[in-house]
Amino acid sequence: MNEAHVHLLINHMPIFGSLFGAIVLAIGIWSKSTTTKLAAYVLFFLSAFGGLIAYLTGDGAEEVVENIPGIANEMLEKHEDAANYALIAMILLGVLAILATFMTVRRRETTNTFAWITLVVSLFGFSVVARTGYLGGQIRHTEVNGYVIPDIEHEDVEEFY
Repeated sequence: MNEAHVHLLINHMPIFGSLFGAIVLAIGIWSKSTTTKLAAYVLFFLSAFGGLIAYLTGDGAEEVVENIPGIANEMLEKHEDAANYALIAMILLGVLAILATFMTVRRRETTNTFAWITLVVSLFGFSVVARTGYLGGQIRHTEVNGYVIPDIEHEDVEEFY
């Protein structure tokens, strides 16, 4: 298993984790359930950790795919730029999740306000990582963006496998 495999396996974690975490946190805020809020914060922390792993394996994944015929190099660059913002968003979400956990456990007065702030940041983070994932999908799945993959001689394909 190489870094491209790890990258492809882990990159969905921050996308779905931030979305599911936002849903769980919204339910926790609505139901005033401390346990549900804490579950959301765990999801956010795991999402942030997954985002960090996805970011760290990105360069290795790029090395694996950049010389494969039919890869859209323009999409590689767009995805890489978006990944920088996604990393920042996930780090912010992870830090907020840790702080919100401590505030919730210690029953601070600002716990509910902090939960709302974390919810907003999680939705923002979801939008950033979802766009990054969308751009990443276009690297290999060029058909979704109207690109035409050139015909490749059979012998050219064999050298990559």
